[in-house]
Amino acid sequence: MERYLSPGGYGEAELVEKRSRFIARVAPVDSEDAAKEEIAKARARYHDASHNCWCYIIRGGQERYSDDGEPQGTAGLPMLEVFSRGGIFNVCCVVTRYFGGTLLGAGGLSRAYSSAARSALANAGIIEYRLCECLEVVCQYSSLGRIKTELENSLCLIEGVEYGETVVFRVIIPDGVSDSVIKRLKDISAGTVSCAVTGKRYSCRLPDNR
Repeated sequence: MERYLSPGGYGEAELVEKRSRFIARVAPVDSEDAAKEEIAKARARYHDASHNCWCYIIRGGQERYSDDGEPQGTAGLPMLEVFSRGGIFNVCCVVTRYFGGTLLGAGGLSRAYSSAARSALANAGIIEYRLCECLEVVCQYSSLGRIKTELENSLCLIEGVEYGETVVFRVIIPDGVSDSVIKRLKDISAGTVSCAVTGKRYSCRLPDNR
């Protein structure tokens, strides 16, 4: 997967349906352990609630959900579908319900839980992560200006610069384009620049539409 969507941060939302109160919280997570921590926090915070229903989707295939005592299929699964249908990964959502005394029925519960999850996601925002290569560029001071300009005008994002006997740029660049960038850097530096791909990772910080 070269790209994926994830919550931009924490998001909360609340709705009331026939006096039942639904409190939703969406959190970005990168592992099942992190998701379980978010669920535990919600349970501790709302320990007196009627239900703390939850779901999470981790990039890599882990999907889990719980109705936490609600009728089967009326809470956790509708919440999960909000994210799976939207292509959202690395997300955990907990929707807490304080029962208001009126039964909502299966359809009413499903709509309430999914609406609460959807609103919390909207408040969190959605960001796109792209697979990137990590590139280390070492140049002489004589070519510093040209190298820096080329990096800034390309798809690269400069994450750090070290100044010593030489200048070392640490940049990230979309996966698959490092060869062309390295060639341009060598051309403008007359072959004096040294470039090495040091790894790959996902990032949401690359410039858009360049």
